[in-house]
Amino acid sequence: MKITLRQMEIFLEVAQVGHLTKVAEKMGLSQSAVSMSIKELENIIGYKLFDRINKKLALNEKGRAFADAIAPLVSKLADIEEEFRSDENNGELLVGVSTTIADYLIPPIICDYMKSYPRVKVNLKIGNTREIVRLIETGAVDLGFVEGNVESTAIKQEVVGLDELVVVTGDRELAAKEDGYYIDKLLGKQWILREEGSGTREVFLTHLGDLASQVNLFLELRHPESIKNMLIQSSKCLSCLPRISVMKELDRGELFEVKIKKLKFERQFLLIYHKDKFKTSLLNKFIYFTRMQLGQILER
Repeated sequence: MKITLRQMEIFLEVAQVGHLTKVAEKMGLSQSAVSMSIKELENIIGYKLFDRINKKLALNEKGRAFADAIAPLVSKLADIEEEFRSDENNGELLVGVSTTIADYLIPPIICDYMKSYPRVKVNLKIGNTREIVRLIETGAVDLGFVEGNVESTAIKQEVVGLDELVVVTGDRELAAKEDGYYIDKLLGKQWILREEGSGTREVFLTHLGDLASQVNLFLELRHPESIKNMLIQSSKCLSCLPRISVMKELDRGELFEVKIKKLKFERQFLLIYHKDKFKTSLLNKFIYFTRMQLGQILER
């Protein structure tokens, strides 16, 4: 094999940064060494990999294909190196967490974990399910916790818990009907839903099936707390939110659950990671710890 790991690392840095000088400074090399590495790599492959546009190096079509092919390999080799170089209870974990899990499930788990393993730093990246999936696909995080459906051939997923979504409103009279409503009788009312890409929204609309097009979407908000505040202030609106996110408001009588006939909005909480991810001892311990803690919380 003529291509070296160092050449691939330099190539990926140049692909990301676009300037030889900045890459040289970051990697502790001379600019000529970086330039020579790229030229040697192009000679081995037999193609130019970059175009020079506005004084910046940009990947051409061959360069993009090469980057896509080697990025998982370089990342996996870095993981293996870290595994054998570091103590298994010392290091940093990059964890992607969807909004609902970040707000209502993961904080006490992370606190307990860091008390047990004080030399491990956990860096959380928070977004909706679609955003976390994208971070996993690009290798920006080590693993993720999401809700909803994940459709990606690059990702492996494991079920770590179950959750229920409930229809809620600030309208006490609407929620007072003991035998509940068929969902189609409510879709004409004003609904506040999470943004596109949210697992909560996807589960709700998927369960509606053909009725999803009948939802009177009044407002889209990115955060469950914003939706709850709007429901409390505007009592005629409805939403579908995770039960764990509205338990306090239901107990305080600020929001009310609307019973739905013959339809349950259920979903799975998922642990996801890239299919090519090398799981170190540190990562495996973290997965085991969080899976156990999540199970205990969701069974309460």
